[in-house]
Amino acid sequence: MEQTITRKKLIEIALPLDAINAAAGHEKMPGIGPHPRSLHLWWARRPLATARAVLFAQLVGDPSDLPEEFPTEEEQAKERERLFGIIEELVLWENTTNEQVLDKARVEIRRSWRRTCADNRDHPRAAELFDPDKLPAFHDPFAGGGAIPLEAQRLGLESYASDLNPVAVLINKAMIEIPPKFAGRSPVNPERNAGQVGISAAWKGATGLAEDVRYYGKWMRDEAEKRIGHLYPKVEVTEEMAEERPDLERYVGRKLTVIAWLWARTVRSPNPAYADVEVPLASTFVLSKKKSKEAYVEPVIKDGGYSFTVKAGIPLEAAAKGTKSGGSGSAFLCLMSGVPMQFDYLRMEAKAGRMGSRLMAVVAEGDRGRVYLSPTSRHESIALSARPEDTPQTDLPERALGFRVQQYGMTKWRDLFTDRQLVALTTFSDLVGEARERIRLDAVAAGLPDDGVPLREGGTGATAYAEAVSVYLAFAVDRTADFSNSCTRWVSSNEKVMGLFGKQAIAMVWDYPESAILNSVVGGFEPCAEFIAKCIGKLPGHGSSHASMQDAVNGQLSFQKIVSTDPPYYDNIGYADLSDFFYVWLRHSLKAVLPGLFAMMSVPKDEELVATPYRHGSKEKAEMFFLNGMTKTLQQLAAKTHTAFPVTIYYAFKQSEKKGHTGKTNTGWETFLDAVIYSGFAVTGTWPMRSEQRYRMVGMGTNALASSIVLACRPRPANAPMATRREFVDALKDELPAALRTMQAGSIAPVDLAQAAIGPGMAVFSRYARVLDVSGRPLSVRDALSLINQTLEETLAEQEGDFDADTRWAVAWFEQEGFDQGDFGIAETLSKAKNTSVEGMIEAGILSAGGGKVRLLRPAELPDDWDPETDTRRTVWEMVHHLIRVHNQTGEGGAAALLAKLRADAEPARELAYRLYRICEQKNRAQEALGYNALVQSWPEIARLARERPRVAQAELIDGAGLAQ
Repeated sequence: MEQTITRKKLIEIALPLDAINAAAGHEKMPGIGPHPRSLHLWWARRPLATARAVLFAQLVGDPSDLPEEFPTEEEQAKERERLFGIIEELVLWENTTNEQVLDKARVEIRRSWRRTCADNRDHPRAAELFDPDKLPAFHDPFAGGGAIPLEAQRLGLESYASDLNPVAVLINKAMIEIPPKFAGRSPVNPERNAGQVGISAAWKGATGLAEDVRYYGKWMRDEAEKRIGHLYPKVEVTEEMAEERPDLERYVGRKLTVIAWLWARTVRSPNPAYADVEVPLASTFVLSKKKSKEAYVEPVIKDGGYSFTVKAGIPLEAAAKGTKSGGSGSAFLCLMSGVPMQFDYLRMEAKAGRMGSRLMAVVAEGDRGRVYLSPTSRHESIALSARPEDTPQTDLPERALGFRVQQYGMTKWRDLFTDRQLVALTTFSDLVGEARERIRLDAVAAGLPDDGVPLREGGTGATAYAEAVSVYLAFAVDRTADFSNSCTRWVSSNEKVMGLFGKQAIAMVWDYPESAILNSVVGGFEPCAEFIAKCIGKLPGHGSSHASMQDAVNGQLSFQKIVSTDPPYYDNIGYADLSDFFYVWLRHSLKAVLPGLFAMMSVPKDEELVATPYRHGSKEKAEMFFLNGMTKTLQQLAAKTHTAFPVTIYYAFKQSEKKGHTGKTNTGWETFLDAVIYSGFAVTGTWPMRSEQRYRMVGMGTNALASSIVLACRPRPANAPMATRREFVDALKDELPAALRTMQAGSIAPVDLAQAAIGPGMAVFSRYARVLDVSGRPLSVRDALSLINQTLEETLAEQEGDFDADTRWAVAWFEQEGFDQGDFGIAETLSKAKNTSVEGMIEAGILSAGGGKVRLLRPAELPDDWDPETDTRRTVWEMVHHLIRVHNQTGEGGAAALLAKLRADAEPARELAYRLYRICEQKNRAQEALGYNALVQSWPEIARLARERPRVAQAELIDGAGLAQ
C-alpha cells in the first residue's frame, strides 16, 4: 500500500482566531461596497476572509511538526507567530486584491508544498503526486456561492467547483472560470474601445470585461425605455395636490420621476353590507419615519367606498398598525366595517382568485429626498394595463422550507410578480440576447476574431466573449427581480425598497412597493448592472479554473485534489426551491448560451442533499437520505483527496431541535457527525469561525449562531485502536478542558461554546476505530455527544474553583432563581455551604434583602461610581455585572477603562460570563443571556483598549504637566 509521509498543518494545531473572526465580521457588515458575493445572490455564503484563512492554514505546515527547522518550542512559537502575521494581513478586506499580500501567502504555500515533495521523493508515484513545481489542484464538491473555490484560485491553486444546482454552477463560472479567460483585455464597446482589442496594460484583470457589462447594461436600459417606458410614467404635481400639502408647493407644475408605487393587497369585505368592496390588507400606513420628513397614508371612507390620501407630518398612532387586527386569532380588520378577517378567510379569498391590489401612495424623487404623493387613477390604470407575454410558467413547489405564499393562491413563479413587473423582466431577459449579438458585432468591428467557438466549448473569440458578458447582464436581471416582485417591503426608516431575499425564505407580504425598474434607484436595472460591474473588479482574473454541474453524492470526485467544502446544512435552507426564483429568468436569458445548465424547466430537487420530509415522506426517511448521501460523499473524499492534506469541512447548525432521554440533541449536527465518523474520517482540528455580524446575535433559540464550525479531517488509520467507554471519558476529561480554554481565550461567543466543544470532543471519539460500552456494543454518535456535553458542564463548573466564596454562592443562586426573589432562609442555608453570609453579600453590593426575601441585583441596578481599586470586598460576580453595566452604557471604551483596573482578575471574570451564559441557555433565560454573550464577544476589543490605557494615562499626565508649567 502506498504510504504518504504527512506533517501536521497549521489548521490542525493553531490559528489566530481573533483576527480571522474580526475580519469575517467586518466583511459581513453592510456598506463595505462591491463584493464578489454581490455578483449574484446565494444563501449562507462563507466570508471570503474565513475561506482564505482556512485554505492557507490547510496548506501550510505547522512548525511543531518541523523539528529539523524549529527544534525548540520557543523557535516553533516564533515561526508560528510569523505565519499568524501573514494570515492577519491576508484576511483584511482591504487586502482582498492586494497582490503583494497575496504573494506572501502564495510563497509560503509553495514553500510548504516543496517540503512535502521532499518528504515524499521516494513515493512510488512521486512524479505524478509530488511535483515540487506544480501545486495540487483544488476541488469543492458543494461549491454553492463559490467563496471557497474563489479563494483557492486567489491563493494560486487551479480551482474546480462543482454543484448539483445550475444556478450555483453559473455563479461559480462567473467568479472563477470566465474572468481569467478574458483577463487583461480592453473593452469592445465603441465608447471605450480605442480601435484595437487585445491585452492592454490599461485594463488589468477583469476591468475590461466589467466596463463592457456597464456599457451594455446602460444600452439595455435605454432600449427598455423605448419599449416599456409608457408603463413607468412620471407624476405631475398639480395645484389641487398642493392645496392641503404646503410641502408640495415648490413642485407644482413639475413632473417628478417615480421611485416606487406602494400597493396594498385587497380581499372582499366579509361584511355582507360591503360585499362589493375590496378592502385593503395594510400592515402599516407609515411611509417615512425620517425626522422632519415624516409621511403616512390616511384612508378616507366615503359614499360606500374608500380612497387613500397621503399626509405629511408625524403619523397618527393608528397609522402604524394599518388595518392589522392586533387581536388573537384574526389577521386584519375590514376597513369599512371593522369586522375581523381571519387568515383562513384571506387564504380562501386568495385561492378563489379574489385577492387584488390597490395603489396606496406614489414615491417620487424630490429636490432633497423622497416626495410622497396620493395615488392617482391614471397611475393605477397604467399599472393595471400591462399585458405580459412569454412569462415563466414553472410551478412553485407545493411545499418547501421557508415558503408561505402557496397558501395564498400563488402556484406558479410568475404569481410572485405584478403584470407590470412581468412585462419589464421579460423585456430585459429578451434584451440580454439582443445585447449578446450587439456585443459580438462590436467585438468583431474592434478587431477581435470570431472563430464561432462558444463559451461552453472553451472559446475566447468574439462569440464566446459576447456570451460571457451576457452572463453578467443576466445576473443584473436577477438582481432586479429580487427588488421587483410583490413580496418586497418598503422600509420607512430609510425610505427604500428591501429585496425579497432579506432572509432565506419567500414569505407573504401584504403591502409592497413596486420599484421603478427603469430609474436609477435601488432596484433599477441600470444601477444593478453598474454594481455587478464593480463587483467583477474584486475577482482575481487569473488562473485556470473550472465549474461544472455534478451531484456530489453520485458523481465522481476528482482524484488527488485538495478539498475544502461547505456542504448543505441538513434542513436549514431549501437551496433548490429558492433558486428557482432566479433559474426561471436565467433560463429565459441564457438557455442558448449554456443549454446543458438550462435543459430542465427547474432546478433539480430530488437529489439535493438536504433533509426535507415533504420530499421523502417523513422526518425519519429524510434523515436517512441525508445520512446516507453525506456518508457516501465523505467516503469518496476520504478515499480520493490528496493524502498530504487534511480535508476541511464547514458546518453550521441550529441550536437545538428536539429533546430526548439524553437531553437536548441536534438532528442536523448529529446526523452530519454520523456521516463524518462512518465515512472513515478522523477529526484532527476544529475551529469556530465567526460567520455572522455580532448584531445578529439576538439570543438563544433563534437558530442564528455567530459561528460556523470548521472541521479538519484526515482518513482514520486502518490500524486505529478500539477503546472502552471509560477510556473515552478519561481522554475527554484530559483533553477537553485545554481545548475549552483555547476557545475562551479566543473569545468564542458563549452562544457557540457548547457546539464548538463538540469539535475537540469528536476529535477524541473519531481517533478510535470504535468505542465500546460496558456490554461491548459500539457507542453511538448521540451517546458520544451526550458524554461530551457532560464533560463540558463539569469543566465549566470546575472553573468556579477560581471564584471567591460570594461569587460561588451567587452562581448557585442564579442557577436556581436568576434575578428573581427567593426565600431568605434558603439563601442563608446556601451561604453556609459556600462559606459566606447573606449580610456579607449585601455589604459587597451584589444582593438586596427585605420582607424575608433576597435577590441578586441586576447590572442596571449597580452603582455608577463603583471603583474596584477601593472596593474592600471585591467579587468576580461584581466585576462581570459592572462590566456589563458599563458596556451597555458607554460601549467598549468604557468597559476597557474598567477592565484596566481589574488587572489579574480579568480572566476569572470572562470565565464567569461563559458559565452564566451556559446557565441561561439551559434555563431558557434568553434576555438575561444577551449581556453575557455581548460582553464576551466584545472582549478582544475591550482587552485591546484596556492594554492601551496606561499609555493614554501617561500621555494625559504629561500633557497635564505641560499645562501646569
